[in-house]
Amino acid sequence: MSELKDEVAIVTGASVGLGRSMALALADAGTRVVLASPQTSLLQEVADIIAAKHGRGRALAVTTDITDRAQCDACVRQTIEAFGHVGILVNNARREQRGPGLPSNGNNMAFWDSNPDVWIQALNVNVGGSFLMARAVAPHMIARGWGRIINISTSLDTMQRKNNSPYGVTKAALDAASLIWAADLEGTGVTVNILLPGGMVDTDGTRPSTPQRPTLPVEVMNQSLLWLASPASQGHTGERYVGRNWRLDVPPDQAAAGALELPALRPPPLRT
Repeated sequence: MSELKDEVAIVTGASVGLGRSMALALADAGTRVVLASPQTSLLQEVADIIAAKHGRGRALAVTTDITDRAQCDACVRQTIEAFGHVGILVNNARREQRGPGLPSNGNNMAFWDSNPDVWIQALNVNVGGSFLMARAVAPHMIARGWGRIINISTSLDTMQRKNNSPYGVTKAALDAASLIWAADLEGTGVTVNILLPGGMVDTDGTRPSTPQRPTLPVEVMNQSLLWLASPASQGHTGERYVGRNWRLDVPPDQAAAGALELPALRPPPLRT
């Protein structure tokens, strides 16, 4: 993706897992990458990997809690101060339904039995944080006449699976937001698209694939991400792509067509 050389991307949740993998892929494509996460030491590790491979000045680690509007604004401001502009936002950060203080199955239970704090945290991170980051970058992208906002979502069955709130709820909301933002930005040169893995991902190397429980590699969305982030995806907005369905043996535009999935929600026909 030579079109991405010296473009500037912010990747949230870039310290681990999918975010880390996508940030490294963008750097390998020539993009200057701003790594955003509350996990300062892990962020710096990713920045150091990029520096060792591509040289100093190719990555910037910015400690960011995306539920804090001031920190989102500061992240974008530091990006522009360091690199001159921001062209790509990858809204990857998420609050999963597992964590300290939860049972072994996490928050996967009937909604009335769910931990209310986890519910609100998930909404604040997965929906509110994505909004705050998109809100912070949009004016700069509009002024430049070009930009890419890529929201990381999940499979449609995950949004509807029994006992899978709040996570499924938040991703359905993010899909809806993506379609609305795409419509809001129509004609500005800024696109908004949805990207998802298409299955369970082995994000940390501890979930080996088995016939009973297949997993996807952490790099599963990288090629589709690079296409969505590049000028090659111009004219594509409000669409939903599945990383698992991206083919490496065909030209990128053909691979993109094969990875395109109907969005979870479709805009109604315009009234005349």
